[in-house]
Amino acid sequence: MGNKIVKKIANLYFAAGLAAIAILALAPVLCGRFLRPRIGDELVLLLCALGVGLLYAVFCLVARLLQYRRMEALLAGVAGEIDETMRYALRNHPLPLCLTDENGVVMLASASFREVYPTVVPMKTEISQLTGKKASEFADAQRSGLLTVGERIYRVVPAYLDGDPLKSAALYWIDVTGHENLKTLYANERKCFAHVQVDNYDELLASSPDDKKSLIAAGIEKAIRQWAARMDASIVRYYSNKYFVVFDHSHYKRVAAEKFNILDEVRSIETDADFPVSLSMGVGVDGKTPQQTDEYAAFALDLALGRGGDQAVVKRGMQVDYYGGTLQAIERRNKGKSRVMAHAIKQLVDQSSKVVVMGHRNPDIDSFAAAVGVARIAINCGKDAFIVINEMNHALADFYREANKSGEYSFIGTDGALETIDRNTLLVVVDTHRPSLTEAPVLLGKTEKSVVIDHHRKAEEYIENATLNYMEPAASSTSELIAEIMQYMAEKKSISRFEAELLLGGIIVDTNSFSVKTGVRTFEAASWLRRNGADTAVVRQYLQSDMEDFLQRAGIISNAEFLSGGIAVSRNEGRHENAQIINAQAADELLDIKGIRASFVIGETNDEVVISARSLGEVNVQKIMERLGGGGHLTTAAAQLRGITADEVAATLRKLIDEL
Repeated sequence: MGNKIVKKIANLYFAAGLAAIAILALAPVLCGRFLRPRIGDELVLLLCALGVGLLYAVFCLVARLLQYRRMEALLAGVAGEIDETMRYALRNHPLPLCLTDENGVVMLASASFREVYPTVVPMKTEISQLTGKKASEFADAQRSGLLTVGERIYRVVPAYLDGDPLKSAALYWIDVTGHENLKTLYANERKCFAHVQVDNYDELLASSPDDKKSLIAAGIEKAIRQWAARMDASIVRYYSNKYFVVFDHSHYKRVAAEKFNILDEVRSIETDADFPVSLSMGVGVDGKTPQQTDEYAAFALDLALGRGGDQAVVKRGMQVDYYGGTLQAIERRNKGKSRVMAHAIKQLVDQSSKVVVMGHRNPDIDSFAAAVGVARIAINCGKDAFIVINEMNHALADFYREANKSGEYSFIGTDGALETIDRNTLLVVVDTHRPSLTEAPVLLGKTEKSVVIDHHRKAEEYIENATLNYMEPAASSTSELIAEIMQYMAEKKSISRFEAELLLGGIIVDTNSFSVKTGVRTFEAASWLRRNGADTAVVRQYLQSDMEDFLQRAGIISNAEFLSGGIAVSRNEGRHENAQIINAQAADELLDIKGIRASFVIGETNDEVVISARSLGEVNVQKIMERLGGGGHLTTAAAQLRGITADEVAATLRKLIDEL
């Protein structure tokens, strides 16, 4: 309709203008043909032209006024139609819809919106009264979350005036109930895999009377199968002490909330052995494929076993969760593994051009002693050995001085190691298995052959693709492991008296003078070192501290804060080069106070914050240190942190103690 009117007006203008031009163009011709020119004819023609032009201007003005009136009438009609259509569309919109002003007051609501919120009153009710959220909070529809109204679930999609969340808005309620229910159903029905292993099955049956072996085995089997039945799980026993379990994700949430109490149930089974039954469990969750979920479960089981057993480890993508781990690792009297490892290490040494040994940064006596022990093994095999040490702390000064004095060992820094190492070099890492804690992480991957010897519980971060891993969480120290390996070497060359005393010193320090984490094998290793010339009196002299260190420890103990539950927390004030050693000694001495079950000492070196944690076994200090990026054992653990202050570490430590 509007286009027709515009076309008519345009045609009228065109015709009138064309007629005026024609009159002005033909006037001189007509006058010359029918009239005899006289003086003044030009003036007449000019007046005629002006008259025609004036008439045309008046015509245009009148036509324009008529055009405006017609357009106003047209727009008024169209606006009325649009307004009425919009109101009808808003009131009868198929989606729940409301319009709010800049104050969040509902100005208009669709009929479907009133069905969702029957109490809404336009011009009075605020959207926050209905939803608990302001209109501006729906700016990001994906992050604003879902709204549950009765049994329905909605996602609110906003449209703001000028794109400003603080102005009036149109809010659309999209019903996503079916989609969300489907997501929940899918999430709950995803399959989780678990590898379950009885840690000490063979030792348990071997130490039980014949008439009770079947009863104990049946009790373990019954407990595991009942646990699987409570989850409606499929369970397969594929070895005497190994099970494979498949269950839904919905049951995993419940089991995790119960902290895998199957560990406690199995532990409570009565036996005649001097150690309880324990399980190691690896659970794989949220894998993209069944194969990946199974890989997660296998990795988690390996991690649980590497941490000493009696725990469940759950791997969910990149995240790993730990449950249990309340028992000390069970010591096996069978030394077959040590003999096999000794033979394997000797073969690797014989096949290598040289041996490079490194421990963890800020080495303690155990790390230094183990490195010297490996160097002795290489020397006895006729290979050059190099020990990587960048900094030597005060506690090792006497040992380091004596080692240098002997002239039998080559100590090099990271730069020297990079020049020495090649693809045919054997790299041996002792007293740690975490790349970030090694003395020179840059050396990892520089050679084709590497060996890891450690007594700490396995952490998520570990040296990958090592040729040989010898990790024994049940061992008291790495020095104990090295002493056992040296006993089974084919060469019968004895170690020097200094090396025996150094290894014995590593054992004494890590066991707090044979008072914690000490087993039969620990004493056997110590007795072998004694037979090779180790003098405990000399070792004690090496381990003596000066008066300054003694007063520093006394200050730490006197300033200790005693928390509920028998927890002691203290600070080593100031920065000290040997803070790590002093902290460990002070934490050990705090355990001598009656009523103390666990101790934590925080200190600072020149470039990092160090924490030493000790317990009598009732508190798992390893879990707390792992949350801070460290690790260790149930009774002995530590952490080293950079880029954070001691005050911040102390605050975080208190929170973790409260949680765990």
